[in-house]
Amino acid sequence: MQIKLNSEWNSFLSDEIEKPYFQDLMKGVEKEYQNQTCFPPKELIFSAFDHCSFENTKVVIIGQDPYHGEGEANGLCFSVNDGVRIPPSLRNIYREMCDDLDTIFLPTSGNLESWAKQGVLLLNASLTVRKDTPNSHKHMKWNLFTDAVIQKISEEKDGVVFLLWGAFAHKKGLKIDRNKHLVLESGHPSPMSANMGKWFGNKHFSQVNAYLKKEGESEISWF
Repeated sequence: MQIKLNSEWNSFLSDEIEKPYFQDLMKGVEKEYQNQTCFPPKELIFSAFDHCSFENTKVVIIGQDPYHGEGEANGLCFSVNDGVRIPPSLRNIYREMCDDLDTIFLPTSGNLESWAKQGVLLLNASLTVRKDTPNSHKHMKWNLFTDAVIQKISEEKDGVVFLLWGAFAHKKGLKIDRNKHLVLESGHPSPMSANMGKWFGNKHFSQVNAYLKKEGESEISWF
């Protein structure tokens, strides 16, 4: 499978891409896409990196794996293309965002490319999934790759905000240097977690912008 990363990320991750596990991972993903219906489309697997360069990264949101329904996943965690019904988790993200930032206007599109272009890396732990089978590619060692991405960002940048939503994301954040970065944790925005009181009220969006402003960085326009 041809690797199509943003040129900056390609250089940044060159050592990781050359490791045997990653070569085996790409062969396994290629086989899955040949024999099964998988998401996102093959050309969008690395969209999170293509839309947000390493240099520009100032916020990292970690998801579990892509949406597994037809036409939903676009390579950015929690994001769907324009015109696609907004999934329940993203709808809850929008509800919290509006409450936190004191606005009544919910976004009408679930496309989060505008966040990525402002420096929000929308990174799933697994970058691929089989149709209608959530977490089906967990065994394919995507976690080794995305753990390495998170650790390299932690080591080589300063003042990044990591948003860890849910127990799965919390585990992905164990290697983040919390003396250099801001780590915000809450429950997952899925309906089950949100309805148990673990999501709403976390005020992460305003905290991100307050921190970025303090660090002399431009704030994220969430709307």
